[in-house]
Amino acid sequence: MRLCVCLLLLSVVCVSADVFGGLRRAGQFVWDAAGGSRDMLRAYLDMLEANYIGADKYFHARGNYDAARRGPGGAWAAKVISDVREGWQSRGSGRGAEDTREDQEANEWGRRGGDPNRYRPQGLPSKY
Repeated sequence: MRLCVCLLLLSVVCVSADVFGGLRRAGQFVWDAAGGSRDMLRAYLDMLEANYIGADKYFHARGNYDAARRGPGGAWAAKVISDVREGWQSRGSGRGAEDTREDQEANEWGRRGGDPNRYRPQGLPSKY
């Protein structure tokens, strides 16, 4: 719900003097953000399904990469989702600050367009 409200408010802010062009851009941003959210969810579900030790950084990078390729809205959604997840995980998982830092590095790598295979562990099934 909060994401929907944020997207709606951001859409309104994005509207410029050129109403139709602004609405189109705002609509595209929202569309890209929704698609980017789906990309992030797909990467997360694939990570759970693969259940492969050492593959989490690959899935972090891949989700962010796929989302960011959609455009500014996708990149925005990937950053918000990644930051919220890492904030929540760093408080409750017990994995520590180093793991959070490495996850965020993989997230940023993917969002900048870096090849997610940089983090792909040897032996991860080609399905992923």
